[in-house]
Amino acid sequence: MTHEQYFEDYAIGFHRRTMGRTITEANVVLHAGQTGDFYPHHMEAEWCKTQDFGQRIAHGTLIFGVAIGMTAGAINPHAMSYGYDRLRFIRPVFINDTITVEATITEKRNHPRRADHGIVIETIEVFNQHHETVLVCEHLYLVKRRQASMLAEH
Repeated sequence: MTHEQYFEDYAIGFHRRTMGRTITEANVVLHAGQTGDFYPHHMEAEWCKTQDFGQRIAHGTLIFGVAIGMTAGAINPHAMSYGYDRLRFIRPVFINDTITVEATITEKRNHPRRADHGIVIETIEVFNQHHETVLVCEHLYLVKRRQASMLAEH
């Protein structure tokens, strides 16, 4: 499914929220295998019992990847991901925690070198089942301006 939206169409304050997803032990084990991150914080249940959190924690990069995937929906042919800023792991996510994601358009600005595009910033907040923030970041989109598209058609 596609949803065409130009830079001018994005509204500051537009907000969306995903359904939940439970992070399983299989997710953690698969992520460890894909990344090579077998640190005991993620893999060794007995050792984790001796640490502050008392149990294994999911990789922050796993939670980031899953959360961004949860926000993916319709394809906008006029926009592409431009990167992420200010990524922070606020609280640990444990095996069997359920996360939800809230995404809010918080800023629009001109691109410094491309007059035919702008940058839209969407603040991403990830919550656990207790509605505690576990991760935040800014997702930057490079978005074509409507005027640039009209000029290209003529």
